[in-house]
Amino acid sequence: MKSKEKVFNPFSITSYMGAEYFCDRVLETQELAGALSNGRNVTLVSPRRVGKTGLIHHLFHSLNPKEAQCFYVDLYSTSNLQEFTKLFAQEVLTKRVTPFSEQIWSEITHFFGALRPVFGVDPITGLPQCTIDIQPQREEYTLQQIFAYLDKSEVPCYVAFDEFQTIAEYQDVKMEALLRTYIQQLHNVHFIFAGSKKHIMTEMFSSAKRPFYRSTQMMHIDVIDEQAYYNFASKHLSAHGQHISQETFHQLYTLVDGYTWNMQSLLNRLHQGGEEHIEYDTILSTLNQVLREETPSYQMICRLITDRQLRVLRAVAKEGVVKEPGSNVFLHTYQLGAYSTVRSALQTLVEKELIYQKDDGSYMVYEKFFGLWLKSGIA
Repeated sequence: MKSKEKVFNPFSITSYMGAEYFCDRVLETQELAGALSNGRNVTLVSPRRVGKTGLIHHLFHSLNPKEAQCFYVDLYSTSNLQEFTKLFAQEVLTKRVTPFSEQIWSEITHFFGALRPVFGVDPITGLPQCTIDIQPQREEYTLQQIFAYLDKSEVPCYVAFDEFQTIAEYQDVKMEALLRTYIQQLHNVHFIFAGSKKHIMTEMFSSAKRPFYRSTQMMHIDVIDEQAYYNFASKHLSAHGQHISQETFHQLYTLVDGYTWNMQSLLNRLHQGGEEHIEYDTILSTLNQVLREETPSYQMICRLITDRQLRVLRAVAKEGVVKEPGSNVFLHTYQLGAYSTVRSALQTLVEKELIYQKDDGSYMVYEKFFGLWLKSGIA
């Protein structure tokens, strides 16, 4: 056992820490960069916690700011046009302004004079910050100004809208149509539309009835290759005086189906534990600790769905992957009753993002730790 002195943990679960601590995604990064640099907007789709957000940050971090200006906007918390516009404006203005860029500061103040942006410096981080006051009924004009400002940039601008499917739920405006109107007029701004709700994202960009129909390059990402992940994990564990065999790593990878966030969570704790030789028993012990910590949250989720939905959810968790939910074997094994009610429950659970439907039509519990908790019977 290594001594417990404080050391840097290379397995981040909260933020992008640089290329050295980012695993693989070489081909995906090249594909994404190639599309943007050649003027193609990209629709990036993956299940939650596979790593699409990390990929975006990795790409943006790798680009020379003199060759492209990059802006990342997470739309998950937005619910209307005003919130969208305010978040987008703050990202653009904060990225463009530093305490020393007086020329840009003056340029932006003039360009956005009617919008009353207020620039300052965060007293804690020392980084520039911006707040913007958007007048009621002026949101669409403000959004148009932001796009126009970016289009005048001396270098190409790349904008990533993460959790883009959120705009489909806005009630105050037909957001897809509005964005499409502005975006199709731009020449110097290119976009990544990233989302985790596959059925909504696919409908938005593949249906002839929707404004963004066939307007982007579709890109799906899956879990990181196991061998590449082993090389990455082994390297950083070895630097900490720890060893994990390829066989043991395979057991870890299989346990959470290679999902990046879950892998990082367990590797982060294994690194913290400092075991010189990491065995599968240690991995299981670490996992059980995580599941115990999450039990109150998981119990709350179970209380928010119906008994029938919970029974279906537990059945899927115990199976791991359900290819034929209507089969007699599945229905009888878990005493689920008629398939019509199971089908209805599955549809609701997919909408609630508790169950994920894969491309082959099979079902699995969306969040890997939650699925393992349901399977384990921890109460």
